[in-house]
Amino acid sequence: MYGKEINDETYAICKSDMMIKGNNPENIKVGSTLSTDEFATLRFDFMLSNPPYGKSWASEQKHIKDGSDVIDPRFKIKLNNYWGVAEDCDATPRSSDGQLLFLMEMVSKMKDPANTNGTRIASVHNGSSLFTGDAGSGESNIRRYIIENDLLDTIIQLPNNLFYNTGITTYIWLLSNAKPEARKGKVQLINGVNLCGKMRKSLGSKRNEMSADDIATITRTYGAFEVVN
Repeated sequence: MYGKEINDETYAICKSDMMIKGNNPENIKVGSTLSTDEFATLRFDFMLSNPPYGKSWASEQKHIKDGSDVIDPRFKIKLNNYWGVAEDCDATPRSSDGQLLFLMEMVSKMKDPANTNGTRIASVHNGSSLFTGDAGSGESNIRRYIIENDLLDTIIQLPNNLFYNTGITTYIWLLSNAKPEARKGKVQLINGVNLCGKMRKSLGSKRNEMSADDIATITRTYGAFEVVN
């Protein structure tokens, strides 16, 4: 297991947990995931993230872009232009929200499915990752790259008021570069907004919770890969 965390307290807890469970604590790095690429030479089987919603990455922009030029290869992609010629394109969203940067950081570390089992990614986002940015913008380029390369497997809409610090609607993005034949060229959408129960007592913004049955329903729906009305 590997990871990186900018919050000192969370970083220390994670290092301690790694030691307790017999894992190598040196695999957990401290600092900004966006500013420096600690795992540039590594590729992973599974990757998970819960990036901050609507958090500015302007203070880290100098590490990623020089003016309008992207200097970090994690956030530079190839897309075909109108004439079908592949061009380098900007894969950075607006500076006020860095969620999609964390997603592209993981995409850059996917294993080659030609000689491995490929890579699966799960990342929790708010709605802005789905719709912000005009055509040709960084956000649009990122979504286009993910869809045109058939990386997007599933988007799951979660119930509102599920987290302690926000009541907004959230979504789990599932990505894979080794989809089974039945899923190739397709994206599964799962509406789990009503799969929850009210808590007796709210904890901050958290008023709802998902039961084991609710989670199992989503898991079964994902596995069945069928239209459910």
